[in-house]
Amino acid sequence: MTDYTNEEFLYITKTVMNVLDTWNLTTEQYVQVLGLPSQTKKRQLDKYRSLKAFPDDVAIIKRLSHIVGISDALRTTFPRNLNMAEKWMNTNHRRFDNKTPLSVILDEGINGLCKVRSELDCTFAWNATA
Repeated sequence: MTDYTNEEFLYITKTVMNVLDTWNLTTEQYVQVLGLPSQTKKRQLDKYRSLKAFPDDVAIIKRLSHIVGISDALRTTFPRNLNMAEKWMNTNHRRFDNKTPLSVILDEGINGLCKVRSELDCTFAWNATA
C-alpha cells in the first residue's frame, strides 16, 4: 500500500515509537493512538521499537503522519526544551475544552490527532481548510 521500502517503513516505525515514548503512554494508549487492534500486547509494541514495522494499513499510515507532524510542531514550538512535548501533551488546554491534547487524541482517534496537529501547526490547519 505504501511506496516505502521495508527499511524506510521500519525507520518510520522506530521514529514514531520514539516520539510516543516521550509522551509517557501506557500500553493501551499506544494501541489507541496508533489505531492498532485492541488485543495488541506490550511485547508486540516492543518489537515495533526494534525489528518490526507497523502494519501496512492506510488508516495507520494516516495516524503516523499526524504523529510525526505533531512531533515536528512541538519541536518547533519548544526548540530549547524537548521535555516540554510530554508536558504539553498532558496539560489541560482551553482550546480543547480544558482537556489534555492526549485525551483528545484518545477520545476522538484520527479526528483528535487532526485537532491537536491543527492547534500546533498553522500550515497544516490552513491546508486542511483550503
